[in-house]
Amino acid sequence: MTEANTYNKPLPVPSPETEAFWEGCKRHELLIPRCDKCGSHWFPPSILCPECLSTEWQWVKASGKGKVFAFGVYHRVYHQGFKEEVPYTVAVVELEEGPRMVSNVTGIPPTDVKVDMPVEVYFDDVTPEATLYKFKPA
Repeated sequence: MTEANTYNKPLPVPSPETEAFWEGCKRHELLIPRCDKCGSHWFPPSILCPECLSTEWQWVKASGKGKVFAFGVYHRVYHQGFKEEVPYTVAVVELEEGPRMVSNVTGIPPTDVKVDMPVEVYFDDVTPEATLYKFKPA
């Protein structure tokens, strides 16, 4: 875990819609909404199913497995907290359940990241209050 006083990158600010998601991350569980009416999964969280507009849904644990749908490699420092990590990869990952999530792909040089590459989630406890989800090669 990174010490809270040395972590100098932006942290998520949970909203009422995302609070359960971030709490799941703290428990190292990747939670996504699933509609009770049509069975759709989606992300980011919202109060309505984007497929059928139902308000009847629940949080379910996702497999955490997916593939790189798209990615970019950052070569410039846009925030000083990332200065030591340039270049780094930001990817859109399509989960096995269907939703797409944006995060980092780590544990591999940016030049080796490819579209359709299998990845899996892992959790980075960056402060005692915040855990981030990231992806690594599967």
